[in-house]
Amino acid sequence: MKRVASFLWRCLIITVFSAFPNPLQALQPNILLIMTDDLGYGDLGCYGQTNIQTPHLDRLASEGMRWTQFYAGSTVCAPSRCVLMTGQHTGHAEIRGNREIQPMGQWPLADETLTIAEVLKASGYRTALIGKWGLGGPNSSGHPNRQGFDEFFGYLCQRHAHNYYPEFLYRNDQRVPLSGNVVNNERGDGAGYAAERALYSHDLCTSEALQFLDNQDAQQPFFLFLSLTIPHANNEGGTKGMEVPDLGIYANKDWPAAQKGHAAMISRMDADIGRLLDRLRQKQLDEQTLVLFTSDNGPHREGGNDPLFNDSNGPLRGIKRDLYEGGIRVPLIARWKGRIKAGSHSDHVGYFGDFMATVADLTGSRLPESYPDSLSFLPTLIGKPQPTHEALYWEFHGGGQHLAAIRQGNWKGIAHRNGVFELFDLEHDLGETTNVAADHLSKVANLRHHMDAAHQDHALWPIK
Repeated sequence: MKRVASFLWRCLIITVFSAFPNPLQALQPNILLIMTDDLGYGDLGCYGQTNIQTPHLDRLASEGMRWTQFYAGSTVCAPSRCVLMTGQHTGHAEIRGNREIQPMGQWPLADETLTIAEVLKASGYRTALIGKWGLGGPNSSGHPNRQGFDEFFGYLCQRHAHNYYPEFLYRNDQRVPLSGNVVNNERGDGAGYAAERALYSHDLCTSEALQFLDNQDAQQPFFLFLSLTIPHANNEGGTKGMEVPDLGIYANKDWPAAQKGHAAMISRMDADIGRLLDRLRQKQLDEQTLVLFTSDNGPHREGGNDPLFNDSNGPLRGIKRDLYEGGIRVPLIARWKGRIKAGSHSDHVGYFGDFMATVADLTGSRLPESYPDSLSFLPTLIGKPQPTHEALYWEFHGGGQHLAAIRQGNWKGIAHRNGVFELFDLEHDLGETTNVAADHLSKVANLRHHMDAAHQDHALWPIK
């Protein structure tokens, strides 16, 4: 009965979406959303990187819009993806941290959850997820096929995704054995390190995405969420590191091995995105497709990688698991030929939660009032006046020093677990070097008030 009730509730919400058309005309482009894993704000050439080559993404930026003040949903994987999928920030979202479920998977999205995939599917889109999910394991309520995706191929479990040579992946709810990869354990969860390595999972996902585009029906719009694992480290099994089939142009660099691997992973990803862009052109889908590229959080210090070596966070302070800008500010590149001005940039302050309202605008739907955390950025994309957020809010439930953060205008506040509150003026101190809280006590009090209002209690995610 509970599952039936959840299904009916979701149908009701989707019906509401369809019943109240948005004043903006429904544009209904194809949507290719590419999200990479642990890529830093400074890891792309178009964001200032000089040592790692990313010519295809740099070209994408020159053909579209580069955002300079866009934020992930969280500073780690699962909650960031939850914010993206549901349009709710981590003070309201049902998944606010990385919580493991045995034998495989993370805490799942509930049956009644409304996702951007469901909104698009209800508007007639063909929906597909390729790559990493992390919002529900096998047979759970969070499985992609139960959250609006017609098709799924890749990793259900983000821990499984730490292995680039797994013994299996999933196609919808079925395991796909990868016979070329022999795993040297008998745990049965696919998390072990492959002793024999033949099938690199990133390459398989790229091939799957190309095939999806080849099979696209021109009469039906599509939503392809390509959730890449590069350049996340291999954190499992006997060999840890930045795992890639070859080091390419970095093989002879006088760099540590992990830095060669890290750079090679990013350039491999960039080349594969180039193949996808070429396929859109070949299929004459360029002008019908909104391409979005981003990262799930800031750069990591795992698998031997040093994020400072190639300045992965650019001018920002902090990395993954921090609520400083380097942990949550991410690249966003948007290209939609004929709609988005080529070579443009935006300093609009947005975040992952805004994808929900943007999707509603693109499909001509209107969000119910129960989605206050999401603000469409479609006006920015097409050169119209853009409303702004009063504030953006993050919680972090993964340990470490930071408990919560808020941005209001150019002010950024960070609450530490030990009670310290830091205040930064991002307009004059982008690197968050000087805590000015003692000089602006009224602003600190105001931000603390907004933080309290933004947090909704949840039994699984207590503030502490």
